[in-house]
Amino acid sequence: MPLVQNMRDRASDLVLSAMDFLGVPYRRGGNSAETGFDCSGFTRHVFERTLGLVLPRRADEQAKADGLENVARDELKPGDLVFFNTLRRTFSHVGIYVGDGKFIHAPRTGQVVRMEDMREAYWARRFTGARRVPGADGAQMLRGVSVQQPSP
Repeated sequence: MPLVQNMRDRASDLVLSAMDFLGVPYRRGGNSAETGFDCSGFTRHVFERTLGLVLPRRADEQAKADGLENVARDELKPGDLVFFNTLRRTFSHVGIYVGDGKFIHAPRTGQVVRMEDMREAYWARRFTGARRVPGADGAQMLRGVSVQQPSP
């Protein structure tokens, strides 16, 4: 399979996997569908489940993980991690870009995993950056990020 098609398939798998969790309740410190997710627990779970990529636990650590590529807002692709300043600090919130200006995330206490539009004023003002797993074929090693083969 050509590399470009493989990367497209992996991005699609990430987005579809993230959509599986729409409606799961937010839970601070949560990292599973059974107990609920916080924002970084959600992204960590989806990336590990789909790509076998174990991201750091906190949003700010995910943003700074060695081996992930910076992505400009106008170059976002489905499957990219998108970061926001929601707690008066950079990279305090993270979600997964799904395309067409939308992302999936676990917003806050009392809410559920949902899709939102990054172009809405609240999110547009708070966007602090995006990161992408480089052309991952599932077997490379990124410093600070462990990559394992996804389970079948």
